[in-house]
Amino acid sequence: MQLAEQPQENRFRKKRADILLLNGLVVTLDPESTIFDPGGIAIRDGKIEAAGPSNEIESAFESSETLDVSGCVVLPGLINAHTHAAMTLFRGLADDLPLMDWLRDHIFPAEKKLNEQWVHWGSMLACAEMILSGTTAFCDMYLFEHKVAEAAKKAGIRALVGEVLYDFPSPAYGEIENGLRHTESLIEKWRGDPLVRIAVEPHALYTCSPPLLERCGEISDRHDVPLVIHLSENEAEVKQIMGQYGRRPVAHLDALGLLGPRLVADHCVALDDSEISLLAQNDVKVVHNPESNMKLASGIAPIPRLLETGITVALGTDGCASNNNLDMFGEMDMCAKLHKAATLDPTVLPAATTLRMATVCGARALGWEGLTGQIVPSMLADLIVVDFRKPHLTPLYNPVSHLVYAAGAADVRHSVIGGRLVMKDRMLLTLDLEEIFGHVREFVKTTGAISSRRGAKNHACI
Repeated sequence: MQLAEQPQENRFRKKRADILLLNGLVVTLDPESTIFDPGGIAIRDGKIEAAGPSNEIESAFESSETLDVSGCVVLPGLINAHTHAAMTLFRGLADDLPLMDWLRDHIFPAEKKLNEQWVHWGSMLACAEMILSGTTAFCDMYLFEHKVAEAAKKAGIRALVGEVLYDFPSPAYGEIENGLRHTESLIEKWRGDPLVRIAVEPHALYTCSPPLLERCGEISDRHDVPLVIHLSENEAEVKQIMGQYGRRPVAHLDALGLLGPRLVADHCVALDDSEISLLAQNDVKVVHNPESNMKLASGIAPIPRLLETGITVALGTDGCASNNNLDMFGEMDMCAKLHKAATLDPTVLPAATTLRMATVCGARALGWEGLTGQIVPSMLADLIVVDFRKPHLTPLYNPVSHLVYAAGAADVRHSVIGGRLVMKDRMLLTLDLEEIFGHVREFVKTTGAISSRRGAKNHACI
């Protein structure tokens, strides 16, 4: 059947787009690592309609919102695959302590002062920080996660969130039965939302009994949602689990039937060869948090080994109480350099691999593979524009190298999430920073959180 010939005036009519980005250097991170320079992108109905040479995009599309991004690099938005958003409220609290001392003596007690209002404002602060620093999606584990979901929705940032579950009573839901019910109600409430998804999130093996872990796995299976857990964060954790159960953490999860492609394992610092093999065989996703692991002296995760075995490794910042920021540009830079120093090999974790950990691999780990993490037609329009017209980004030989080793959070100029401009020319369009700052300052006054500095050694300069 032959199509009727289109009238001459329709044949050359431009297609409509909601947003056009023109004249930038477009790093697509597609399987071929295609770069368009100068490149353009057409966005329509929340998705990437087309990407290609700028002149072709400009000739084919028209839009009421056109951004000239000359001198800028356009790339997929960064994905923070592990954080605790509302812990922005505890930024700088009880620094310079070992993990278990920091957690049990300072963080857990401070969290008892939280309520859903404070989690809301701490999460709003986190969303603002992430958008301003180039993050367009994040995975969160914390208390009162319904407020984190609401904050992400208001901010317009993509999020996978889950209520933290553990054996002892929670400040958010009380006994664990309430927590499990709350998790399932969150799954139902947010099912099908374009921005927010829910995961099942038991805290860790040392805070969750085998029966609780098995119930979490059953909920994850039944609803086909990710299962997220802290795993093997340091050697002390490994010794504790071996003492309790007679096996290493990954083997413990294997015995419980919880290893699988939906499992997202955060940290994975202290692994032996058998555990790495188990993770690879079961397609478990790993999230690396180098800055937090360094600050808490947890150790250096064997990321090059994990990558060699084909394990998907994403990148996360962890929470602001152990980092102390949500800057994924800094995380990429630190990640690549840490492993070069650890292996004494400058070729380990090259810039291209590290950038994919923060984008493509983050999407794969969190269940968004094929939806975001690349600038490809039909994918969600989650992208950022980084201004390279700066002294520290000049001259330009390799844009990917600059993105990992030279660019910083303050270089992000525009941010688009789901086809919506959420930051333009460094101005947040969905959040009121002054309002957020006011509420967070009130939290500090009300709770006295800043007075908790006990335990840290204080050395005068000599």
